[in-house]
Amino acid sequence: MNLPFEPKRQTQDYQKSDAAHHIHAFVDQKALNAEGPRVIVRGEGLYLWDSEGKRYLDGMSGLWCTQLGYGRKDLTAAAAAQMDQLAYYNMFFHTTHPAVIELSELLFSLLPGHYSHVIYTNSGSEANEVLIRTVRRYWQVVGQPKKKIMIGRWNGYHGSTLAASALGGMKFMHEMGGMIPDVAHIDEPYWYAQGGDLTPAEFGRRCALQLEEKILELGAENVAGFIAEPFQGAGGMIFPPQSYWPEIQRICRQYDVLLCADEVIGGFGRTGEWFAHEYFGFEPDTLSIAKGLTSGYIPMGGLVLSKRIADALVERGGVFAHGLTYSGHPVAAAVALANLKALRDEGIVRTVKEDTGPYLQQILREVFGNHPMIGEIQGTGLLAAMQFAEDKDTRKRFDNENDLAWQCRTFGFEEGVIIRSTLGRMIMAPALVATRAELDELVDKTRIAVDRTARIAGKL
Repeated sequence: MNLPFEPKRQTQDYQKSDAAHHIHAFVDQKALNAEGPRVIVRGEGLYLWDSEGKRYLDGMSGLWCTQLGYGRKDLTAAAAAQMDQLAYYNMFFHTTHPAVIELSELLFSLLPGHYSHVIYTNSGSEANEVLIRTVRRYWQVVGQPKKKIMIGRWNGYHGSTLAASALGGMKFMHEMGGMIPDVAHIDEPYWYAQGGDLTPAEFGRRCALQLEEKILELGAENVAGFIAEPFQGAGGMIFPPQSYWPEIQRICRQYDVLLCADEVIGGFGRTGEWFAHEYFGFEPDTLSIAKGLTSGYIPMGGLVLSKRIADALVERGGVFAHGLTYSGHPVAAAVALANLKALRDEGIVRTVKEDTGPYLQQILREVFGNHPMIGEIQGTGLLAAMQFAEDKDTRKRFDNENDLAWQCRTFGFEEGVIIRSTLGRMIMAPALVATRAELDELVDKTRIAVDRTARIAGKL
Protein backbone atom coordinates (compact mmCIF):
# COMPACT_ATOMS: atom_id res chain seq x y z
CA MET A 1 0.00 0.00 0.00
CA ASN A 2 1.12 3.52 -0.80
CA LEU A 3 -0.28 5.22 2.27
CA PRO A 4 0.63 8.51 3.92
CA PHE A 5 0.57 6.42 7.08
CA GLU A 6 1.38 2.72 7.13
CA PRO A 7 -0.79 0.75 9.60
CA LYS A 8 1.10 -1.54 11.93
CA ARG A 9 -1.33 -4.44 11.40
CA GLN A 10 -3.54 -5.84 8.69
CA THR A 11 -7.10 -4.57 8.42
CA GLN A 12 -8.66 -7.95 9.25
CA ASP A 13 -6.54 -8.19 12.38
CA TYR A 14 -7.80 -4.80 13.56
CA GLN A 15 -11.39 -5.78 12.74
CA LYS A 16 -11.14 -9.08 14.60
CA SER A 17 -9.84 -7.38 17.73
CA ASP A 18 -12.43 -4.62 17.43
CA ALA A 19 -15.23 -7.20 17.33
CA ALA A 20 -13.81 -8.93 20.38
CA HIS A 21 -13.76 -5.85 22.58
CA HIS A 22 -16.14 -3.09 21.42
CA ILE A 23 -19.81 -2.29 21.24
CA HIS A 24 -20.20 0.54 18.73
CA ALA A 25 -22.66 3.43 18.75
CA PHE A 26 -26.12 3.08 17.16
CA VAL A 27 -25.38 -0.12 15.23
CA ASP A 28 -26.32 -3.80 15.20
CA GLN A 29 -23.06 -5.08 16.60
CA LYS A 30 -23.50 -8.63 15.31
CA ALA A 31 -24.03 -7.33 11.78
CA LEU A 32 -21.06 -4.98 12.07
CA ASN A 33 -18.84 -7.81 13.26
CA ALA A 34 -19.78 -9.82 10.18
CA GLU A 35 -19.13 -6.86 7.87
CA GLY A 36 -16.06 -5.45 9.60
CA PRO A 37 -15.75 -1.73 10.36
CA ARG A 38 -13.63 0.66 8.35
CA VAL A 39 -10.35 1.25 10.11
CA ILE A 40 -9.50 4.95 9.84
CA VAL A 41 -5.78 5.53 10.26
CA ARG A 42 -5.07 9.15 9.34
CA GLY A 43 -6.65 12.58 8.82
CA GLU A 44 -5.41 15.73 7.11
CA GLY A 45 -7.54 18.78 6.39
CA LEU A 46 -10.93 17.51 5.21
CA TYR A 47 -9.61 14.07 4.27
CA LEU A 48 -9.40 10.70 5.99
CA TRP A 49 -7.58 7.53 4.97
CA ASP A 50 -8.51 3.98 5.93
CA SER A 51 -6.20 1.05 6.48
CA GLU A 52 -6.66 -0.07 2.87
CA GLY A 53 -5.41 3.24 1.52
CA LYS A 54 -8.80 4.62 0.42
CA ARG A 55 -9.24 8.37 0.82
CA TYR A 56 -12.51 9.98 1.91
CA LEU A 57 -13.63 13.59 1.95
CA ASP A 58 -15.23 13.94 5.38
CA GLY A 59 -18.46 15.78 4.70
CA MET A 60 -19.59 15.45 8.32
CA SER A 61 -16.65 16.94 10.26
CA GLY A 62 -16.40 13.67 12.17
CA LEU A 63 -19.56 14.08 14.23
CA TRP A 64 -20.15 17.78 13.49
CA CYS A 65 -17.04 18.61 15.49
CA THR A 66 -13.79 18.98 13.52
CA GLN A 67 -14.33 22.67 12.71
CA LEU A 68 -10.66 23.14 11.78
CA GLY A 69 -10.31 19.81 9.99
CA TYR A 70 -7.68 17.20 10.79
CA GLY A 71 -3.96 17.56 11.43
CA ARG A 72 -3.84 21.08 12.92
CA LYS A 73 -0.34 21.42 14.37
CA ASP A 74 -1.30 24.43 16.49
CA LEU A 75 -3.85 22.37 18.42
CA THR A 76 -1.50 19.44 18.99
CA ALA A 77 1.26 21.86 20.02
CA ALA A 78 -1.08 23.51 22.52
CA ALA A 79 -1.87 20.12 24.03
CA ALA A 80 1.79 19.11 24.23
CA ALA A 81 2.88 22.39 25.80
CA GLN A 82 0.13 22.19 28.42
CA MET A 83 1.00 18.58 29.22
CA ASP A 84 4.60 19.60 29.83
CA GLN A 85 3.56 22.46 32.11
CA LEU A 86 0.50 21.09 33.94
CA ALA A 87 -0.92 17.84 32.61
CA TYR A 88 -3.77 17.71 35.09
CA TYR A 89 -5.34 19.45 37.98
CA ASN A 90 -8.92 19.93 39.08
CA MET A 91 -11.29 22.70 40.06
CA PHE A 92 -11.95 21.21 43.50
CA PHE A 93 -10.10 22.20 46.71
CA HIS A 94 -10.49 25.95 46.07
CA THR A 95 -8.16 25.82 43.05
CA THR A 96 -8.09 26.91 39.42
CA HIS A 97 -5.45 27.22 36.69
CA PRO A 98 -4.46 29.66 33.92
CA ALA A 99 -5.60 27.57 30.94
CA VAL A 100 -9.24 27.40 32.00
CA ILE A 101 -9.29 31.07 33.02
CA GLU A 102 -7.90 32.19 29.66
CA LEU A 103 -10.33 29.92 27.82
CA SER A 104 -13.32 31.40 29.63
CA GLU A 105 -12.13 34.94 29.00
CA LEU A 106 -12.04 34.23 25.27
CA LEU A 107 -15.29 32.26 25.26
CA PHE A 108 -17.26 35.07 26.89
CA SER A 109 -15.71 37.63 24.55
CA LEU A 110 -17.34 35.67 21.70
CA LEU A 111 -20.71 35.19 23.41
CA PRO A 112 -23.50 37.79 23.69
CA GLY A 113 -23.13 39.95 26.80
CA HIS A 114 -25.94 38.47 28.87
CA TYR A 115 -23.91 35.28 29.57
CA SER A 116 -21.36 35.25 32.37
CA HIS A 117 -20.52 31.78 33.76
CA VAL A 118 -19.78 28.27 32.51
CA ILE A 119 -19.63 24.84 34.07
CA TYR A 120 -17.21 22.73 32.04
CA THR A 121 -17.94 19.08 31.26
CA ASN A 122 -16.44 16.35 29.09
CA SER A 123 -19.18 16.12 26.46
CA GLY A 124 -22.50 17.44 25.26
CA SER A 125 -24.33 14.62 27.00
CA GLU A 126 -22.76 15.64 30.30
CA ALA A 127 -23.58 19.29 29.66
CA ASN A 128 -27.25 18.37 29.39
CA GLU A 129 -27.07 16.19 32.49
CA VAL A 130 -25.64 19.18 34.36
CA LEU A 131 -28.35 21.37 32.84
CA ILE A 132 -31.15 19.51 34.60
CA ARG A 133 -29.59 19.81 38.05
CA THR A 134 -28.52 23.41 37.50
CA VAL A 135 -31.92 24.59 36.31
CA ARG A 136 -33.69 22.85 39.18
CA ARG A 137 -31.21 24.27 41.66
CA TYR A 138 -31.76 27.77 40.26
CA TRP A 139 -35.50 27.54 40.87
CA GLN A 140 -34.87 26.28 44.42
CA VAL A 141 -32.61 29.24 45.12
CA VAL A 142 -35.14 31.81 43.86
CA GLY A 143 -37.92 30.28 45.92
CA GLN A 144 -39.82 28.21 43.37
CA PRO A 145 -38.76 24.61 44.14
CA LYS A 146 -41.83 23.10 42.46
CA LYS A 147 -40.44 24.11 39.05
CA LYS A 148 -38.77 20.82 38.10
CA ILE A 149 -40.25 19.66 34.79
CA MET A 150 -38.16 19.94 31.64
CA ILE A 151 -39.91 19.99 28.27
CA GLY A 152 -38.09 18.75 25.16
CA ARG A 153 -39.15 17.83 21.63
CA TRP A 154 -39.92 14.54 19.97
CA ASN A 155 -37.05 13.56 17.65
CA GLY A 156 -34.75 16.00 19.42
CA TYR A 157 -31.34 14.76 20.51
CA HIS A 158 -29.44 15.83 23.62
CA GLY A 159 -27.07 12.92 24.25
CA SER A 160 -26.89 9.25 25.13
CA THR A 161 -26.73 9.22 28.92
CA LEU A 162 -29.96 8.42 30.74
CA ALA A 163 -31.10 11.94 31.60
CA ALA A 164 -29.84 13.43 28.32
CA SER A 165 -31.64 10.79 26.27
CA ALA A 166 -34.77 11.42 28.34
CA LEU A 167 -34.60 15.11 27.43
CA GLY A 168 -34.29 14.05 23.82
CA GLY A 169 -37.25 12.67 21.95
CA MET A 170 -35.84 9.53 20.35
CA LYS A 171 -38.42 6.96 21.41
CA PHE A 172 -36.26 3.96 20.53
CA MET A 173 -33.68 5.27 23.02
CA HIS A 174 -36.36 5.65 25.69
CA GLU A 175 -37.44 2.05 25.10
CA MET A 176 -33.89 0.83 25.62
CA GLY A 177 -32.89 2.86 28.67
CA GLY A 178 -36.09 4.06 30.24
CA MET A 179 -37.10 7.56 31.24
CA ILE A 180 -36.68 9.80 34.24
CA PRO A 181 -39.46 11.67 36.08
CA ASP A 182 -40.47 15.23 35.27
CA VAL A 183 -39.65 15.25 31.55
CA ALA A 184 -42.27 15.98 28.88
CA HIS A 185 -42.19 16.49 25.11
CA ILE A 186 -43.90 18.41 22.34
CA ASP A 187 -43.76 17.87 18.57
CA GLU A 188 -40.80 18.82 16.42
CA PRO A 189 -41.20 21.65 13.84
CA TYR A 190 -40.76 19.35 10.80
CA TRP A 191 -42.91 21.15 8.23
CA TYR A 192 -42.03 18.95 5.24
CA ALA A 193 -43.30 15.79 6.91
CA GLN A 194 -45.99 17.12 9.24
CA GLY A 195 -47.10 20.48 7.90
CA GLY A 196 -50.04 19.23 5.86
CA ASP A 197 -51.83 22.11 4.13
CA LEU A 198 -50.41 24.74 6.45
CA THR A 199 -47.85 27.25 5.21
CA PRO A 200 -44.45 26.99 6.91
CA ALA A 201 -45.24 30.15 8.89
CA GLU A 202 -48.59 28.78 10.08
CA PHE A 203 -47.05 25.44 10.96
CA GLY A 204 -44.17 27.04 12.85
CA ARG A 205 -46.56 29.02 15.03
CA ARG A 206 -48.78 25.98 15.62
CA CYS A 207 -45.78 23.89 16.75
CA ALA A 208 -44.64 26.66 19.05
CA LEU A 209 -48.09 26.97 20.58
CA GLN A 210 -47.83 23.32 21.62
CA LEU A 211 -45.29 24.52 24.18
CA GLU A 212 -47.84 26.92 25.67
CA GLU A 213 -50.44 24.18 25.74
CA LYS A 214 -48.03 21.79 27.47
CA ILE A 215 -47.02 24.42 30.05
CA LEU A 216 -50.66 25.11 30.86
CA GLU A 217 -51.39 21.39 31.07
CA LEU A 218 -48.52 20.80 33.50
CA GLY A 219 -48.90 24.10 35.35
CA ALA A 220 -46.42 26.92 34.78
CA GLU A 221 -45.51 26.73 38.46
CA ASN A 222 -44.13 23.23 37.80
CA VAL A 223 -42.19 23.80 34.56
CA ALA A 224 -38.49 24.63 34.91
CA GLY A 225 -37.28 24.86 31.31
CA PHE A 226 -37.71 24.11 27.64
CA ILE A 227 -34.71 22.58 25.85
CA ALA A 228 -34.24 22.37 22.10
CA GLU A 229 -31.59 22.50 19.42
CA PRO A 230 -31.83 25.68 17.32
CA PHE A 231 -31.94 23.29 14.37
CA GLN A 232 -32.29 19.55 14.89
CA GLY A 233 -29.05 17.68 14.32
CA ALA A 234 -29.23 13.92 14.76
CA GLY A 235 -32.97 14.12 14.15
CA GLY A 236 -32.37 15.07 10.51
CA MET A 237 -30.84 18.57 10.35
CA ILE A 238 -34.35 20.01 10.40
CA PHE A 239 -34.66 23.80 10.26
CA PRO A 240 -37.82 25.22 11.88
CA PRO A 241 -39.92 27.80 10.02
CA GLN A 242 -38.94 31.41 10.70
CA SER A 243 -42.11 31.91 12.76
CA TYR A 244 -41.09 29.25 15.28
CA TRP A 245 -38.38 30.66 17.54
CA PRO A 246 -39.91 34.13 18.17
CA GLU A 247 -43.08 32.44 19.39
CA ILE A 248 -41.16 29.94 21.53
CA GLN A 249 -39.26 32.78 23.19
CA ARG A 250 -42.45 34.75 23.82
CA ILE A 251 -44.05 31.73 25.51
CA CYS A 252 -41.04 31.02 27.72
CA ARG A 253 -40.88 34.63 28.85
CA GLN A 254 -44.63 34.85 29.46
CA TYR A 255 -44.70 31.78 31.70
CA ASP A 256 -41.26 32.28 33.30
CA VAL A 257 -39.82 29.08 31.84
CA LEU A 258 -36.08 28.99 31.16
CA LEU A 259 -35.18 28.74 27.48
CA CYS A 260 -32.31 26.28 27.08
CA ALA A 261 -30.52 25.96 23.75
CA ASP A 262 -28.53 22.86 22.89
CA GLU A 263 -25.67 24.38 20.85
CA VAL A 264 -23.54 21.23 20.86
CA ILE A 265 -23.81 20.96 17.07
CA GLY A 266 -24.76 24.52 16.13
CA GLY A 267 -22.09 26.32 18.13
CA PHE A 268 -18.73 27.69 17.05
CA GLY A 269 -19.39 28.91 13.55
CA ARG A 270 -21.40 26.19 11.87
CA THR A 271 -24.18 28.53 10.68
CA GLY A 272 -21.87 31.44 9.88
CA GLU A 273 -22.62 32.96 13.27
CA TRP A 274 -20.64 31.99 16.33
CA PHE A 275 -23.75 30.34 17.78
CA ALA A 276 -26.84 29.04 16.01
CA HIS A 277 -29.28 30.88 18.28
CA GLU A 278 -27.82 34.12 16.93
CA TYR A 279 -28.66 33.02 13.39
CA PHE A 280 -32.25 32.22 14.41
CA GLY A 281 -32.59 35.41 16.44
CA PHE A 282 -33.55 34.29 19.94
CA GLU A 283 -31.93 34.67 23.36
CA PRO A 284 -31.58 31.51 25.45
CA ASP A 285 -30.97 31.42 29.19
CA THR A 286 -28.51 28.53 28.92
CA LEU A 287 -26.30 27.08 26.18
CA SER A 288 -25.05 23.50 26.10
CA ILE A 289 -21.74 23.39 24.22
CA ALA A 290 -19.17 20.78 23.15
CA LYS A 291 -17.89 19.38 19.79
CA GLY A 292 -16.63 22.50 17.99
CA LEU A 293 -15.30 23.92 21.26
CA THR A 294 -12.10 21.91 20.70
CA SER A 295 -12.69 20.91 17.07
CA GLY A 296 -13.06 17.41 18.49
CA TYR A 297 -9.33 17.11 19.17
CA ILE A 298 -9.95 16.39 22.84
CA PRO A 299 -13.19 15.87 24.81
CA MET A 300 -14.69 18.99 26.33
CA GLY A 301 -18.14 20.47 26.81
CA GLY A 302 -19.87 22.95 29.02
CA LEU A 303 -23.05 24.57 30.23
CA VAL A 304 -23.09 28.34 29.70
CA LEU A 305 -25.30 30.32 32.07
CA SER A 306 -26.94 33.71 31.72
CA LYS A 307 -26.21 36.35 34.33
CA ARG A 308 -29.72 35.86 35.68
CA ILE A 309 -29.01 32.24 36.60
CA ALA A 310 -25.37 32.63 37.57
CA ASP A 311 -25.97 35.61 39.84
CA ALA A 312 -28.64 33.71 41.76
CA LEU A 313 -26.44 30.62 42.17
CA VAL A 314 -23.39 32.62 43.22
CA GLU A 315 -25.00 35.23 45.47
CA ARG A 316 -27.77 33.17 47.05
CA GLY A 317 -27.09 29.51 46.31
CA GLY A 318 -24.43 28.60 48.83
CA VAL A 319 -22.62 25.32 48.08
CA PHE A 320 -23.35 23.95 44.62
CA ALA A 321 -23.12 20.18 45.09
CA HIS A 322 -21.68 19.38 41.71
CA GLY A 323 -18.25 18.47 40.36
CA LEU A 324 -16.48 16.43 37.68
CA THR A 325 -12.95 15.05 37.87
CA TYR A 326 -12.08 16.47 34.46
CA SER A 327 -14.15 19.66 34.51
CA GLY A 328 -11.98 22.40 33.01
CA HIS A 329 -9.15 19.94 32.34
CA PRO A 330 -6.02 22.02 31.61
CA VAL A 331 -5.09 20.16 28.42
CA ALA A 332 -8.64 20.35 27.06
CA ALA A 333 -8.77 24.04 27.98
CA ALA A 334 -5.48 24.72 26.21
CA VAL A 335 -6.70 23.00 23.04
CA ALA A 336 -10.05 24.81 23.18
CA LEU A 337 -8.25 28.12 23.61
CA ALA A 338 -6.04 27.47 20.56
CA ASN A 339 -9.07 26.34 18.57
CA LEU A 340 -11.16 29.42 19.36
CA LYS A 341 -8.23 31.72 18.62
CA ALA A 342 -7.84 30.10 15.20
CA LEU A 343 -11.55 30.39 14.41
CA ARG A 344 -11.43 34.06 15.40
CA ASP A 345 -8.02 35.23 14.21
CA GLU A 346 -8.07 33.41 10.88
CA GLY A 347 -11.51 34.82 10.11
CA ILE A 348 -12.93 31.33 9.64
CA VAL A 349 -16.40 32.03 11.02
CA ARG A 350 -16.63 35.20 8.93
CA THR A 351 -15.56 33.26 5.82
CA VAL A 352 -18.32 30.71 6.43
CA LYS A 353 -20.86 33.51 6.69
CA GLU A 354 -19.69 35.57 3.72
CA ASP A 355 -18.09 33.12 1.30
CA THR A 356 -18.01 29.36 1.67
CA GLY A 357 -21.40 29.03 3.38
CA PRO A 358 -23.33 30.90 0.69
CA TYR A 359 -21.33 29.05 -1.95
CA LEU A 360 -22.28 25.62 -0.57
CA GLN A 361 -25.95 26.59 -0.34
CA GLN A 362 -25.86 27.91 -3.92
CA ILE A 363 -24.26 24.88 -5.55
CA LEU A 364 -26.47 22.46 -3.63
CA ARG A 365 -29.56 24.16 -5.02
CA GLU A 366 -28.08 24.35 -8.51
CA VAL A 367 -27.25 20.63 -8.53
CA PHE A 368 -30.20 19.22 -6.57
CA GLY A 369 -32.96 21.81 -6.93
CA ASN A 370 -34.62 19.87 -9.74
CA HIS A 371 -33.34 16.41 -8.87
CA PRO A 372 -36.14 13.80 -9.01
CA MET A 373 -35.13 12.36 -5.61
CA ILE A 374 -34.95 15.63 -3.68
CA GLY A 375 -38.05 17.33 -2.33
CA GLU A 376 -36.44 20.01 -0.18
CA ILE A 377 -33.03 21.46 0.62
CA GLN A 378 -32.47 23.14 3.99
CA GLY A 379 -29.38 24.70 5.46
CA THR A 380 -27.17 27.68 6.04
CA GLY A 381 -23.46 28.15 6.48
CA LEU A 382 -21.64 24.85 6.22
CA LEU A 383 -24.49 22.53 7.00
CA ALA A 384 -27.31 21.23 4.83
CA ALA A 385 -29.96 18.55 4.60
CA MET A 386 -31.67 17.15 1.51
CA GLN A 387 -35.07 15.50 1.90
CA PHE A 388 -35.82 12.44 -0.24
CA ALA A 389 -39.31 12.57 -1.73
CA GLU A 390 -41.29 10.16 -3.90
CA ASP A 391 -43.56 12.98 -5.07
CA LYS A 392 -42.34 16.57 -4.74
CA ASP A 393 -45.70 18.18 -5.43
CA THR A 394 -47.50 16.40 -2.61
CA ARG A 395 -44.42 16.04 -0.34
CA LYS A 396 -45.03 12.28 -0.32
CA ARG A 397 -42.08 10.46 1.22
CA PHE A 398 -40.81 7.04 0.25
CA ASP A 399 -42.18 4.22 2.38
CA ASN A 400 -38.64 2.83 2.53
CA GLU A 401 -36.92 6.20 2.94
CA ASN A 402 -34.66 4.92 5.74
CA ASP A 403 -33.34 2.13 3.55
CA LEU A 404 -32.84 4.46 0.59
CA ALA A 405 -31.00 7.04 2.67
CA TRP A 406 -28.78 4.37 4.22
CA GLN A 407 -28.01 3.04 0.75
CA CYS A 408 -27.13 6.57 -0.40
CA ARG A 409 -24.78 6.93 2.54
CA THR A 410 -23.14 3.63 1.59
CA PHE A 411 -22.76 4.76 -2.02
CA GLY A 412 -21.12 7.89 -0.65
CA PHE A 413 -18.46 5.86 1.11
CA GLU A 414 -17.86 3.95 -2.12
CA GLU A 415 -17.42 7.23 -3.99
CA GLY A 416 -15.03 8.53 -1.33
CA VAL A 417 -17.28 10.98 0.52
CA ILE A 418 -18.74 10.73 4.03
CA ILE A 419 -22.30 12.02 4.37
CA ARG A 420 -24.93 11.03 6.90
CA SER A 421 -28.43 9.64 6.57
CA THR A 422 -31.19 10.25 9.10
CA LEU A 423 -34.69 9.08 8.28
CA GLY A 424 -35.15 10.15 4.64
CA ARG A 425 -32.67 13.00 4.78
CA MET A 426 -29.06 13.23 3.60
CA ILE A 427 -26.94 15.47 5.77
CA MET A 428 -23.63 17.23 5.28
CA ALA A 429 -21.59 19.48 7.57
CA PRO A 430 -17.99 19.80 6.32
CA ALA A 431 -15.18 21.40 8.30
CA LEU A 432 -15.34 25.17 8.47
CA VAL A 433 -11.96 25.40 6.71
CA ALA A 434 -13.37 23.81 3.54
CA THR A 435 -12.34 25.52 0.30
CA ARG A 436 -14.66 26.07 -2.64
CA ALA A 437 -12.86 23.29 -4.51
CA GLU A 438 -13.46 20.88 -1.65
CA LEU A 439 -17.13 21.90 -1.51
CA ASP A 440 -17.37 21.22 -5.25
CA GLU A 441 -15.94 17.76 -4.64
CA LEU A 442 -18.35 17.17 -1.75
CA VAL A 443 -21.38 18.08 -3.82
CA ASP A 444 -20.21 16.23 -6.94
CA LYS A 445 -19.56 12.95 -5.12
CA THR A 446 -22.84 13.34 -3.24
CA ARG A 447 -24.61 13.81 -6.58
CA ILE A 448 -23.19 10.51 -7.81
CA ALA A 449 -24.39 8.77 -4.63
CA VAL A 450 -27.87 10.32 -4.94
CA ASP A 451 -28.06 9.40 -8.64
CA ARG A 452 -27.18 5.80 -7.84
CA THR A 453 -29.89 5.77 -5.18
CA ALA A 454 -32.40 7.32 -7.59
CA ARG A 455 -31.83 4.45 -10.02
CA ILE A 456 -32.67 1.94 -7.29
CA ALA A 457 -35.81 3.91 -6.46
CA GLY A 458 -36.83 4.10 -10.11
CA LYS A 459 -36.47 7.89 -10.23
CA LEU A 460 -33.74 7.97 -12.90
